Amino acid sequence: MITAARRLFIEDGYEATSMSALAKAAGVSGNTIYWYFGDKDDVLVAVLNAVLSDALTDYQEVTARPLEEQLLWVVRTLQQMRRLVATVHARATQSPAVDGWHTGFHLMTETLLRSTLEQSGLTGVNIDAEVKIAVFTIEGLLSHNLEDADQQAICRRLTQQWTSS
Repeated sequence: MITAARRLFIEDGYEATSMSALAKAAGVSGNTIYWYFGDKDDVLVAVLNAVLSDALTDYQEVTARPLEEQLLWVVRTLQQMRRLVATVHARATQSPAVDGWHTGFHLMTETLLRSTLEQSGLTGVNIDAEVKIAVFTIEGLLSHNLEDADQQAICRRLTQQWTSS
């Protein structure tokens, strides 16, 4: 069910995916979904957890790369899930379950970035502010359709700021 929901939410969008369409795509009866999930937001959270788990596994392959490449990897990965990102931001204001997931996601990713910056030797600056700047930069890159070269230039500039400190 989660695999079918993931595909439908990404391809068709959350709003366009009905629970009956999800059941059909998963090859189960309509009521079966409600044995496992209370509502569509619960399905969304399960999909988000699966996507996050996959992304964290893939991220392990880039952790040894320079900070610029790590940041670009995050941007590109989130861009592939653009529809889910937009859905999370829209649903977070309406669904406590999605809002809780979104808050937890930010806490986890900001903690991971803070740790990465500390391990890279960033000192003498307010790391918390740098983490927020990075988050805002990534969110800005996701909301604007910039060319790859522009995205690279922005990530390079941000990481140069960190490595020159």
